[in-house]
Formats: sequence, C-alpha cells, structure tokens
Amino acid sequence: MAWERTFAMLKPDTVQRGIIGNVLSRLETKGFRIVAMKLIQVTEELAAKHYAAHVGKPFYDGLIKYITSSPVVVMVLEAPQAVEQLRSFIGATRPNEAAAGTIRADFGVDISNNLIHASDSVSSAAQEIGVYFTQGELLDYERAIDEWLVGR
Repeated sequence: MAWERTFAMLKPDTVQRGIIGNVLSRLETKGFRIVAMKLIQVTEELAAKHYAAHVGKPFYDGLIKYITSSPVVVMVLEAPQAVEQLRSFIGATRPNEAAAGTIRADFGVDISNNLIHASDSVSSAAQEIGVYFTQGELLDYERAIDEWLVGR
C-alpha cells in the first residue's frame, strides 16, 4: 500500500489550551509519520492563501481573524491513505457530531474551536503544503514501525 502525504494544522485553540502534545501523541500512536512540523504565527497574507477558496463567504473574515489570533502548529504527515485516514481520525467539523474517540470529539469545544485542520484531498494537501513549507523542509525517512503498519 502506497504512502501519501497530507497537511494538518493544530489551530489556535490547541495551542492556547496547551494540548499540542496530546494531539501529536495521538497522531503518532495512530501511525502517522511526521515529515515536517513547525510552530508559526499565521500572517494575514498566509491566511488569505490558505483560505482562498472561501473568499466572499460570510464566515471568511472570522476564519482569518481566528487563524491569525495565536500561533499554530503546521505539519506534513505521511501514512497509507493519509488524507482519508486523518480526516476520519480527527472527526466531524462540529465536535458534538464527531464520532467517539476522535480528536474533535475528545477535545473539541465547538465548530469555531475544533482544534485541527486536515486537507480534504490529495490535491488540496499538495497546495496547502506548498503554502507553509518549502521542498527542503520535507524529510524522507522510514521508521522501524512503518513495515508493521502496512505489512511486509
């Protein structure tokens, strides 16, 4: 089974609540390999690139204000079917609708404070990775556990 890359962002509420480690631990325990990660302050320019698809929508200004309100952790994760796996693992956008055991069900407060962003397709992952990372920041490596995740 082929590995793919996806983009994830631990949003301002994750940083402000001091639960970055909790979320990262769950991602690694699930089997995601972190190939790039950094703590950044999203500028309005970066936010506009990230949320370009939402320009003109009624919630756009709120998205920009929120995502620029505090540092975030941006990362690139790898796993077999990473996009689909991550979206399933984090749960529905509304924490009260997220399946039990997902990150948003366990830690989320409301739709505005739902902890984590995950790319919704391989193409959007590539676009979002390009917004936040240079090619030189993406690492290629294997872990001893990787073969146990996908079989020998």
